[in-house]
Amino acid sequence: MRIRQIVFAAAELQRSSDLIAQVFGLGTPYADPGVAEFGIANAVFSIGDQFIEVISPAGPGLTDTACGRHLQRHGDSGYMLILQTADLDADRARFAALGVRTVWQSDHADIRASHLHPKDIGGAIVSVDQPQPPASWRWGGPDWRVAPGDAGRQCLRGITLRSAQPQALAQRWAQVLGLADPSAQGPGWRLGLGDGFADFMPADDATRGDSVAGFSLAVADPEAVLARARSCGLAVKGNSLALLGAALELTALQPLQPLQSA
Repeated sequence: MRIRQIVFAAAELQRSSDLIAQVFGLGTPYADPGVAEFGIANAVFSIGDQFIEVISPAGPGLTDTACGRHLQRHGDSGYMLILQTADLDADRARFAALGVRTVWQSDHADIRASHLHPKDIGGAIVSVDQPQPPASWRWGGPDWRVAPGDAGRQCLRGITLRSAQPQALAQRWAQVLGLADPSAQGPGWRLGLGDGFADFMPADDATRGDSVAGFSLAVADPEAVLARARSCGLAVKGNSLALLGAALELTALQPLQPLQSA
């Protein structure tokens, strides 16, 4: 299980996607025509070999879409996590055995996907996808490429969720996703996700329910990102910036290790 794509829900798609592009210095996003079946429009940015997506309702009726209903309850916010798996057949069998409902399923020659019911995993909509070949990613568009140099090494490192019962939510994710038990991490719990993690922290407001609080990213130049965030009027605290209702924690890329001679 590896984080491959994070998704924000936003009321204003163009403004939100322009903001992401400016703050993170990303290129032109891909607009996937396939998401029209959900009543939404989107913008998908590549970052390394991973992706940041923003979705918005495409029509005037907010309550006509899951995205719109989410926006009515939470406003602009983190919405969804897409994980890459190496064995979706085994994952689907586990979901069925646990009684986890699938709200959408798609099987293409190059990728298969299962969107899990948020009430059955908690905190977010989670999709488990298996691309073929593994380095490909249909949802990023036909023309995406990993950028050269440090830009192509940037990555999505983690997701943070808040819950009135963070340990129970972390254990549920581990069970549903077939992962090792979470470990205590400060006041919360951490679940390993391939080369990333999911953190589960105590809720600031127990009445809000389980929700996505933010994401962690490793970027080539955190100070430049934070400076651009300030120039856009976004709140910045330490190495974190507030964007679309979520806290984005930035870390610097780790230096490449030199190859060891034989």
